[in-house]
Amino acid sequence: MGLTSDILVDRSKFDPSQITEETHSILSLTEQISTSAPKWKQVGAAKFRAMCEAGETPFPPLALLPGGKNTTFPSRDPSRAIPARVYAPDNGAPSRGLLLYLHGGGFVMGTYQEDANLQRYANACQVTAISVDYRLAPEDPWPAAPHDVFDVAIHLVDNGESLFGAPLRLITGISAGGALAAQAAFHLVRERPEHDLAGVVFQYAWFDVSLGLPSMKDFHRPLFINEKVMTEFMEAYTPGMTVEERRNPLVSPLYDDLINIARAVPGKGKALPPALFLCGTLDPLLDDTLLMSAKWMATGSETVVKILNGAAHGFTMVPGYSVAKEAVDDIFEFMNTRPSKV
Repeated sequence: MGLTSDILVDRSKFDPSQITEETHSILSLTEQISTSAPKWKQVGAAKFRAMCEAGETPFPPLALLPGGKNTTFPSRDPSRAIPARVYAPDNGAPSRGLLLYLHGGGFVMGTYQEDANLQRYANACQVTAISVDYRLAPEDPWPAAPHDVFDVAIHLVDNGESLFGAPLRLITGISAGGALAAQAAFHLVRERPEHDLAGVVFQYAWFDVSLGLPSMKDFHRPLFINEKVMTEFMEAYTPGMTVEERRNPLVSPLYDDLINIARAVPGKGKALPPALFLCGTLDPLLDDTLLMSAKWMATGSETVVKILNGAAHGFTMVPGYSVAKEAVDDIFEFMNTRPSKV
């Protein structure tokens, strides 16, 4: 009898000849935008963020919706509070749970005021979406961002039902926010092991801040991010750190001991929360997803991995793109098929 592999991969998901014409067109447009757009490193992080909000980049300006509400959460630093944006379902029906949303942007840019995204999660999944304005580098390098996220996550576990009428049940993180999502999930296992988190969704997440994986080191094509862009983010977020220091699990969650974290979960299951991983094959963070998802599986935890052939970083944000719709539909299905927990 022949041997069978313990890990199976659908090779067609990685076959360049299977990339659709639509995706090739999106990739061409992405390259044009990435090449012509202003660079934060040249204009400065603060000015670049202001340009993004004003629509002075190839992307639409910041647009707030009436349903979005500002709030704050307590910080470990009593002299400051952590801003956040809250969006409840538009239908007025009770929320089935809280969704902690962690935006992307390389720990340097991005905004918590992504009302359109918060609205679609709230309405499609009947959840209250809460987006955290975690501090950004280079003004506030590591560990400012994870500390803010940890403080909000713990506060939601302890007070979510009294504040919002529902418990914290879901976390999603995009790109750099994916690292924070993983770290938040691990932090809750360690600090609130009895809390029942229904699921975590990782969208092309950045798990290895040291940038040591092959798909990153060999990626130079200008598709929103590449090795050069990510190196600039890394240096802003972890200034002066060595490679070894950047591989500290509190910086790069890929290097955490997931099996031992899972063992801390009470009960016979000894499993991490169910997780959905999504990434495109033309994303330099592909290896981050492949390795972290395999480690998640190794704990015996429910793990779903969706690989989108030819998709670049940020693909779920591209309007009208069929691959983006497919991925977002998968996210909604994942979030909505946990009725016993959400």
